[in-house]
Amino acid sequence: MQHSPDSRPDGTPSAASSARTPSAQASSARASAAARTFPEAAEPLQAGFLATLFRDLGAEAPDGPSEEDTVAVHARAAALTHHRTLTVQAEHEHLADLLRRAALPVSAMDFESQLRSYEPRPFPADADLPPVEAEPRWADYAPPQPPAAAPDEPASRRLLDSGYQRELAQARLRHQRDLREWRARQAEGAAAESRAARAAHEETEQAKARAVREYNESLEECRRAYRLSEPAAVESLLERALAAAEVATRDIPSPCRALFRPLTRTAVLDLDLPPLDVVPSLSGYRLAEDGTPEAVPRAPAERSSDYLRLAARLALRALQAADAVDTEGILAGVVLNGWLRRPGADPVCLLSVDADRDALARTRLVADPADPAGLADPAGPAGARSPVVDDDEPAPGVYADAEHDEALLRLRELSAVVTPDPYGPVPVVPNGTAGATVPAPAELSPNEFAQLVRELLTRGGLGSWSVRLRGPIGLVATAEGTADSALPGRWVVWASRNTDPVAEDEVRTLAEAVREEGAERGLRLTTGRFGEAALDLAAEEGYRRIHLIDGEGVRELSRTHLGLPLAAG
Repeated sequence: MQHSPDSRPDGTPSAASSARTPSAQASSARASAAARTFPEAAEPLQAGFLATLFRDLGAEAPDGPSEEDTVAVHARAAALTHHRTLTVQAEHEHLADLLRRAALPVSAMDFESQLRSYEPRPFPADADLPPVEAEPRWADYAPPQPPAAAPDEPASRRLLDSGYQRELAQARLRHQRDLREWRARQAEGAAAESRAARAAHEETEQAKARAVREYNESLEECRRAYRLSEPAAVESLLERALAAAEVATRDIPSPCRALFRPLTRTAVLDLDLPPLDVVPSLSGYRLAEDGTPEAVPRAPAERSSDYLRLAARLALRALQAADAVDTEGILAGVVLNGWLRRPGADPVCLLSVDADRDALARTRLVADPADPAGLADPAGPAGARSPVVDDDEPAPGVYADAEHDEALLRLRELSAVVTPDPYGPVPVVPNGTAGATVPAPAELSPNEFAQLVRELLTRGGLGSWSVRLRGPIGLVATAEGTADSALPGRWVVWASRNTDPVAEDEVRTLAEAVREEGAERGLRLTTGRFGEAALDLAAEEGYRRIHLIDGEGVRELSRTHLGLPLAAG
């Protein structure tokens, strides 16, 4: 329900209405009466006080809003447009700040940095002791002097009073006795209080030192467990390091969970990526032709690039934290999967990295000392592009092209798989999954599988390992065994994690590769099984130099040489 601007909701006139001139009140009354008498004329009469005044003066009211009204409406629309644009610009500046903080260097969280020390403090000489008992004062014991018998009697005469002298002597005896007892109590009490205060101080300091010592001892236990590659110890250290690295961007929580596989000495990190709305979807606002604020959306490619830029920095930061904490060299590699989690939907993997130990050292961004995050001049008008340094290469910035973003370039150098459209979203296949501590072959990343095969065959006697080809499901390599080893001579190794049985054509291909490499033997290793035709072919005279190892053989080698199980795929 709407009310007249000149009246209250209960119908009583307001102060402004009462302050009008009599002629204005009369005009308003006539307008109301006319509206009641002629309902069809009520609508134009409600235009306001100016319309009524024009009619009373016998002048024609203007057909439309005045020029002043048009200017005022336009000014209000322009102010609203400017305010909304500032809000969008603040969102862009927040994104720039996030990108800057996500690229900050990661502090090491290894065992040495977590050790504590505490030196007990000595008891202070001026320590605060409990309040002491006040010394007995003679003034509190002295009897009152006898009154004078006559006004002109001297004071010395009054002091010779025998009764007063007896009271004075008794008071002196009481004072002397209480003073001796007080001094005895002080001699014993001060020492006792001092000893008690000193003992309490030393007990407190020793408790603090003992707590620090026990913490360091527990940390040393964790270090010993870490050196033994116990999963709980490795995962605990990794997650502490990842949580410490996340402090710089607490306003966009991106927790990262760690799972360690002793079999391949690889950590699998599941990183929760920030929500998609962290990147502004608008460039700003502008006035439309009808004079209303109109949103200016950003190009989808620009928004996707900004989100991938942020996701790449968070992924690199997690990899750097894992590398910085592993001072003992336990990790042979790290698999990182970036997951987008949305309410009511299954998680979607948007990026996946499979980095070995050497690749982890290349995850740190190269920063300008004056601009640690490599984001010079990120502020500016919403949607603006970074200034151009020369004709070919744009300056670094929040809105630089994704092809020139260092974080994305680093990920691509690590052979990372990155979604082309996070807002689709278009998922990618994770390089490895964190299903269990004892993995199945399908859960291993390409690096993990290659590392496992190399470790098994190296323990069996093959050295001088050289990988020729490697793909998502297998690898081809050459290796040599010494004459006194169980696998002497030069070998061509073809290893894969097949789900289908190995066919006889693959055995023939391996035999040809052995001849081309000038090797003595070939080894076909699979985590699955061999078909009957492949087994029959390998038993023929011309293929006696080809050796076959199936999934059960791989698991037996893992138990024999590594002492660790491999789940059946």
